[in-house]
Amino acid sequence: MRDVAIVAAAQAPSSAATTLTIPELLIPVLADLFARVEDRGVERADIDFWCHGSCDYLSGQSFSFVNAVDAIGAWPPIVESHVEADGAFALHEAWVKIQTGEADTAVVFSNGKNSTSPIEQIMALQMDPYSEAPLFPGLTAVAALQARSCLDAGVFTERDMAEVAVRSRRDALNNPFAVVRGEHDVDGLLAAPMSADPLRPHDCPPLTDGANAVMLAAGDIARRWSDRPAWIRGIDHRIDTQRLGARSLSESASAAMAAAKAGLGSIGRLDVAELHAPFTHQELILRRSMGLSGDVVINPSGGALCANPWMAAGLARIIEVADRIHSGAADRGLAHCTSGPALQQNLVAILEGE
Repeated sequence: MRDVAIVAAAQAPSSAATTLTIPELLIPVLADLFARVEDRGVERADIDFWCHGSCDYLSGQSFSFVNAVDAIGAWPPIVESHVEADGAFALHEAWVKIQTGEADTAVVFSNGKNSTSPIEQIMALQMDPYSEAPLFPGLTAVAALQARSCLDAGVFTERDMAEVAVRSRRDALNNPFAVVRGEHDVDGLLAAPMSADPLRPHDCPPLTDGANAVMLAAGDIARRWSDRPAWIRGIDHRIDTQRLGARSLSESASAAMAAAKAGLGSIGRLDVAELHAPFTHQELILRRSMGLSGDVVINPSGGALCANPWMAAGLARIIEVADRIHSGAADRGLAHCTSGPALQQNLVAILEGE
């Protein structure tokens, strides 16, 4: 296996709604990304592979991802690919491309412009296409079913969920990319009316428009391009069945397996974990399913509860861990991305500094 690292990362300031087009969202992010390595002499021509993560349904236009190529330019010729998924899965494709030896460097970028989309309906299209998707259950309604399953099973309480929201919003005070932040009281949050029983507004993610990008490099190239690369020591993704009635909603078997295959449990102590948990109860499920101990700092950025651009929020989790390794604030971290209804598919990456 080749050593592959994240050498630079950049994010766009998230907002609840923007009038910018997708190329307009991405161009400043990619410019920022290359500015971070310009002192190393890195230029666009040094990138062997470009991979984009997004979802055409969000813009309601077939092959809308092609517009994103305007942000990177197609001349001189480039090798480019697209994943109809979160940018974290695009990162996995780029990592595989480098492992094959077909590339030594890559840029992965993603975007989610959710404000112009009926996101509740769009996400229903991920359901089982025969018995569930035709009913168009909303995204929040499906999450509420999952939360209710956990509460009824005694896995956690509504207070536990509110405590996740309080901690996340407080931590987001230090995150310039957060849409929701602030100091809150658990009892005050629990006094709010429910939006989808048993979920209250604080249990759900904010509508977010955003974009981000990372640069990957192999071996000695990574060491030349960064003083402290964030090495990808393990990465894996697994998927559960689409059928909600055919799996336990109070746990995530695919997250547990992905974490184990990525090396959790054999790598030693984790400093930080960024979990892509758009709903409060999903963080609790993920922590329990992966067996994350209490001394691991969870979502110090505030997580997806404070900024959740669909198709970019998972890559944001990887960026948050990589940034902490680049700065020396952490030596080893876990980054996670989810996709599909009720934590159906999960990607886990273990990042480490030298």
